[in-house]
Amino acid sequence: MKEIVINTGTPRNVLGHVISGAIASAVVSGAINYKKVKANEVEKKAAIKDTIKKTSQGAIATGAAIATANYLGEKGGLLKAVTALSVGAMGIYAIEVIEEQLDKKYLTNENCLLEEEINE
Repeated sequence: MKEIVINTGTPRNVLGHVISGAIASAVVSGAINYKKVKANEVEKKAAIKDTIKKTSQGAIATGAAIATANYLGEKGGLLKAVTALSVGAMGIYAIEVIEEQLDKKYLTNENCLLEEEINE
């Protein structure tokens, strides 16, 4: 069976692209969230939280995409490419889960505090 190698050009620096992805994501999500704050659609804290989350996810996605493309350009790199893609997807998913767990913890504690204050 003949292996297919995709010419993806010169391998790119993954860390450099992670940083580029973070900057691009920060610019895009920051601008969108700024507009939402100005339109009173969202509070500043929520906008900052969302911008940080999207920036992190953009950095992970960009790094994973570049690593995947680099591996696709190597002979025998298909498994590495799929692994890089999977690691990127799991990194983005992990941020979603972490956010959800933090929201549960702090919203639950906040609700408990509010109930205690009401009962006093």
